[in-house]
Amino acid sequence: MNLVVGATGMVGAEICRLLAAASKPVTALVRASSDPAKVERIRQLGATIVQGDLRDPVSLKSACQGVNAVISTASAMPFAYAPGENTPSRTDQDGCLSLIDVAREVGVEQFVYTSFPPMPPSFPLQDAKRAVEARLRDSGLTHTILQPTYFTEVWLSPAVGFDHANRKAAVYGTGENAISWISFLDVAQFAVASLDNPAARNATVKLGGPEGLSPHQVVKRFEEIGSKDFAVTHVPVEALQGQLAGATDPMQKSFVGLMLGYASATAIDMTATLKAFPLNLRTVDGYARSVMA
Repeated sequence: MNLVVGATGMVGAEICRLLAAASKPVTALVRASSDPAKVERIRQLGATIVQGDLRDPVSLKSACQGVNAVISTASAMPFAYAPGENTPSRTDQDGCLSLIDVAREVGVEQFVYTSFPPMPPSFPLQDAKRAVEARLRDSGLTHTILQPTYFTEVWLSPAVGFDHANRKAAVYGTGENAISWISFLDVAQFAVASLDNPAARNATVKLGGPEGLSPHQVVKRFEEIGSKDFAVTHVPVEALQGQLAGATDPMQKSFVGLMLGYASATAIDMTATLKAFPLNLRTVDGYARSVMA
């Protein structure tokens, strides 16, 4: 049995779909407050629904009984965030640490954890991810840590200033550094492909898309595909650093920290990884054509 934690999220729901399509048994851990429509969609895939919460170790122990592999994509960021209640500290760190401890206690065979590559600034979400990675490496569990870079569907969307419908784009930093934008659908592919894969055993794998493109190059691709110029606004690194220093809310600090990471990101060479995980990766051009149609 495979337990997906974070099953109602973007990546988690796609993992449930892929597992079900491959006729692999899947149990989805959902919170009592989860969107009923999302839960029902996962149920209709054939997943067994188990109610629980990362902040409730008792519910985790019950959910992990009889489980061979745990795949965790759960995070308080961004949609489930609730100040003082569902935060990077309580959910992404303490909750995931509890999940690791429970998985080890009940004899789970493999733990697949989704994180992101290390970034220069300290911020709540990154601090949580690094703490969980360290615990997982020291746990004795067979584990796989996936570190995908910036999600195409999130970071090239209006949610973070890339308003392709209105041909406007906010660029963080100079916009000249290459980023290996990756589809969340491909992150789900890697998570499922990690199960019982010798190449994934006790491995930390940085994940990116098939090519590195700078934000300026991305804008150019969208302009060419949409046959219309974009208005580009730059947010300097110094302004982001000031925002990070002045922010008090953990979610705000984490978003600014991720923007600073964007401004200094470098391309990820996927050559060796794709030999171990022979998957077809989605391109930025394909995404641009789908949203600009």
